[in-house]
Amino acid sequence: MNKLNWAIIGTGRIAHTFAQALAGVEGAELYAVGSRSLQKAQAFAEEFGFKKAYGSYDELVKDKGIDVVYIATPMSSHYKDTMLCLDNGLNVLCEKSVSLNMGELDKMLAKAREKGLFFMEAMWMKCRPVYLKALEWVRESRIGTPQYLKADFCNQVKYDRSDRLFAPECGGGALLDLAVYPLTFALDFLGREPKELTAYAHIGKDGVDLSNSITLKYETAFADISSGFELPCINRAVISGDKGSIVFADWFFCCCEVTLFDDETNMVEKCEIPNEINGYEYEIREVHRCLEAGLTESKLVPHESTIAVMKIMDECRRRWGMKFPNE
Repeated sequence: MNKLNWAIIGTGRIAHTFAQALAGVEGAELYAVGSRSLQKAQAFAEEFGFKKAYGSYDELVKDKGIDVVYIATPMSSHYKDTMLCLDNGLNVLCEKSVSLNMGELDKMLAKAREKGLFFMEAMWMKCRPVYLKALEWVRESRIGTPQYLKADFCNQVKYDRSDRLFAPECGGGALLDLAVYPLTFALDFLGREPKELTAYAHIGKDGVDLSNSITLKYETAFADISSGFELPCINRAVISGDKGSIVFADWFFCCCEVTLFDDETNMVEKCEIPNEINGYEYEIREVHRCLEAGLTESKLVPHESTIAVMKIMDECRRRWGMKFPNE
């Protein structure tokens, strides 16, 4: 296996979690980290064993030793940080939501195509083994024709205007931060082009959604989705068909257990696969697989999937009258 030199842009919480997984993946070299503060970059590099630390993103992207960059900055920065990397010939794995809107995503994908570079949304859920097992069960018609999907992602978060979650200038709100998971989930299992959409939101005083409810209607099925910062949820997911159902354990998007039931709710099969590190190792390995094969796009997290979810989120915000200051 060839070694791949990884760089990380951003040194926040998600960057720490990702670096923990990166350190345990065979073939991944912890090469460089960039921050707006050299002191923060150096502290991060020392904590995880990165070889180089840069006090600006502009400095980092000039390093010719980098093979791929993981972008872990706030959502409002994803577009310019991705374009900076692509313009400098660097492959990109960008955190979700990958951009603020479809306009930004179009330009990111066009730039990646122009440069012949790999680009992938860091939707780690789609690379996890139990998620792939559930997709396999559906493809094999183990539950018959899917007719109903329910998925929630809610966290009870105390309001803090300085927190990016509540800041419109940072791309705040539950939609882009949380709903991106159940929306991705629904489009994977029911299809990327629902026929009808209904969407409701509680918009807070700062102009971002604090909670939302989204329904997607298909020809023979519908999805019921909710997300928000105001109420706690168990955050499970279920897909039901005319021959059975599939139930994801708590925190469906990162759970390690999925169960198949028949149409009389008898358990037929259970798939339980514990994380090897912290769950982020699977998307890292998918990036390695793609780059070693010379691919510019992942089959597990294809561009068309990212596009379909972004279009729905754009439409939800249009209906809610929710616009970010930098749009």
